[in-house]
Amino acid sequence: MSKKRYALVGTGSRAGMFIDALTTTYHDSSKLVALCDLSQIRMNWYNQRIQKRAGLSAVPTYHAEQFDVMLRETHPDVVIVTTVDATHHIYITRAMEQGYDVITEKPMTTDVEKLSAIMHTIDRTGKSLRVTFNARYEPIHTRFRELLLQGVVGKPLAVDFSWMLDVRHGADYFRRWHREKQYSGGLLVHKATHHFDLVNWWIDSYPQAVFAMGALQFYGKKNAEERGERYSYDRYTDVPEATHDPFALSLHAKEENRGLYLAAEEETGYLRDRNVFGEPITIEDTMCVMVRYRNRVLLSYSLVAYSPWEGLHVAITGTKGRLEMDVADTIPDLFSHGETPAAVQKPTPSSKAVRIRVYPTFGTPYDSAVTEGEGEHGGADTVLLSHLFSPHTIEDPLQRAASHIDGAASILVGIAANESIQTGQQMIIDDLFQLPDKGMHKQK
Repeated sequence: MSKKRYALVGTGSRAGMFIDALTTTYHDSSKLVALCDLSQIRMNWYNQRIQKRAGLSAVPTYHAEQFDVMLRETHPDVVIVTTVDATHHIYITRAMEQGYDVITEKPMTTDVEKLSAIMHTIDRTGKSLRVTFNARYEPIHTRFRELLLQGVVGKPLAVDFSWMLDVRHGADYFRRWHREKQYSGGLLVHKATHHFDLVNWWIDSYPQAVFAMGALQFYGKKNAEERGERYSYDRYTDVPEATHDPFALSLHAKEENRGLYLAAEEETGYLRDRNVFGEPITIEDTMCVMVRYRNRVLLSYSLVAYSPWEGLHVAITGTKGRLEMDVADTIPDLFSHGETPAAVQKPTPSSKAVRIRVYPTFGTPYDSAVTEGEGEHGGADTVLLSHLFSPHTIEDPLQRAASHIDGAASILVGIAANESIQTGQQMIIDDLFQLPDKGMHKQK
């Protein structure tokens, strides 16, 4: 059996999941034929990792300007895109125009103009685009969909979704390029794309209208100064004044950060550890969104990026009952010695405290058992990678594989929400981009 050939563009930290899978678990059926990036140092770091972990030869490397040359010389079957969000469309469209299918990290892209370019290229070339929504593969989210398909709430009518990013994880978006909306689309596109996709998938519908409000209320220089806080430093690494700052990140502490970012600073100019109370920050850290769906379901969504603990609460109420899900991540307490807060402790070694509970309209409430998987994101990454790279056909009755239409439906909520925040008006999705009817496109 000939190996399926993959080329990857964008060798930041997220690329590691794909590179490791292709060079170890799926090496017998897959071949990583090339890496492409703005940074030779980052590509060299991954090649050293490939040689050390997998015992394989170094993969050919190409600078970003040589992307088309890479395609002509290495002839991949599929191109994997893990670049900065706002550049996804460049590599997706160029790969498809030269005859290649594409796998892209979420979000598919960041605005309507780039989305239109991708969709028109797919229509013109007939090539396939897969969006890697790993949240669909997390066991608790899968179980939630199973229960909905079983009809425990009847017809869904209303969704309440609250997501809390803590002062460890949430703050990290304000240290990186994500803090500038021109690169990430803001958290309503970059992060909430997971959540909007889950809702679309759970209720089996696409968004129709969106209204949103949002603001930068905690992070940023102005907010810090209003609280009486002053910071003399723009970054954290090797800054003595930042030694006791609970928000500080030292790039020396983790091998990946040293190799991919600190070592590449002179080459790229990119700082991975900017002060979260510095400038510029052009994204929101507090967001509220209301969505009406084509099937008349209403969604109320909120996201804060500075919570003391991380997790979510989701409730879907329908004609026959209510389904609730609570997830509390066990996080270190930044202000003590790393103990897990008692509120989210649990007697198992799992990284999350999770609960799904069913409330029949006329019946006794009950819990639904959830078995968490092994690996990153509650085991989701392991399952996703098997669906992407296994040489064998994997049955997917829950339809977890996300197509380009699913990717578009997800980011359109965030894009519309951004527009609503700017204008103060409700946004109609069809006025931004017309999605096809649900079910017209199925992922290959």
